[in-house]
Amino acid sequence: MKKFLIVLAFASVSMATMAQDADPTLKYSVATNSFWSNWFIQAGANWNAWYSGQEHGQDLAISPIEKFRSNPGAAVAIGKWFTPGLGLRTKVQGIWGKNVTDDDNDYNCNKYWIAQEHILFNVSNLLLGYNPKRVWNFIPFVGGGVGRSMTNNFYATGLSAGILNEFRLSKHVALNLEAGWNRYEGDLDGNGRTALDNRGWDSHDNNLYAELGLTFNLGKATWEKTPDVDAIKSLAQSQIDALNAKLNDANGEIDRLNNLIKNHKCPEATQPTSVKELVATPVSVFFNLDKYNIASQKDLVNVKGIATYAKENNLGLKVDGYADSATGKAPHNQWLSEKRAETVANELVKMGVSRDKITTKGHGGVNELSPIQFNRRATVQVTE
Repeated sequence: MKKFLIVLAFASVSMATMAQDADPTLKYSVATNSFWSNWFIQAGANWNAWYSGQEHGQDLAISPIEKFRSNPGAAVAIGKWFTPGLGLRTKVQGIWGKNVTDDDNDYNCNKYWIAQEHILFNVSNLLLGYNPKRVWNFIPFVGGGVGRSMTNNFYATGLSAGILNEFRLSKHVALNLEAGWNRYEGDLDGNGRTALDNRGWDSHDNNLYAELGLTFNLGKATWEKTPDVDAIKSLAQSQIDALNAKLNDANGEIDRLNNLIKNHKCPEATQPTSVKELVATPVSVFFNLDKYNIASQKDLVNVKGIATYAKENNLGLKVDGYADSATGKAPHNQWLSEKRAETVANELVKMGVSRDKITTKGHGGVNELSPIQFNRRATVQVTE
């Protein structure tokens, strides 16, 4: 038995050393999903070996494939991941076991079941960062529960530990290789006799198993990256501040030129050329991901200046809507860009611009600006 445990531990360490290298771009924090997300069910078949408390001192062969101590079995489980690194599962396993009192294979069969609650630790995600496309996840677990010998109607409680290896086959399916150890009170194998020696690990019934199965992820099986809201706001605010500064410069230039006109120091003109050039520059209004309501009302400060100029000079306004091409399909992005243009056009009407002076156009998904969220916008521009 000691040799078997040493081999099992060595295999686990060797597998851990072969873990995939982490991609730094995939180390990100994730948003908390709803209670109904990240559930899974598992089903598998196993080979389980029994080391009964009643065999103490008999020096029986310890190989887990000896007929008098091993049998096939089955297992099912349901669980949930609460974070990419921490989960819980309820597992039931059993059917065919052994009551090892001697090496007589004909008279030591024991039908049983074990129901347990396990705490799962996804070491791959905890140490290497969450990666939804990682092929191999290394998941130790610990827990405990209750078992019953159906053959002799005995109950027992105990603890368990093991290693679950998941190999990704698709977003919703994974192949399982699991090795575990269940250490239970002496009644689990159907023999209620007290062990000859209550000292040592063989004073309890011990069940070692190796299992092959499948995991089926239910519903939403991934975790979304948490957006850096502060960074997005900072970038958007910097552009707003720049536009406000440009508008203030334009207003100052208008006042200067108007004073020149009043003092007859300038040829007759309705508006300075520099102002026309300025207001001809598109003004941007920004939107949140997959939304067509304006993200910040501060954007409309610049739009109002353009609207006022257009009304005073009987000019038209052109509104162009955009979406970012990195998210969403092309038909949806086209619809979204048109809705964003229409939203800004409605705001211009509220500012007193005649609707027949406004033209709108949606350009679908684009990748013109960086960072990518700046592409989620509509622009307003004066036309002749």
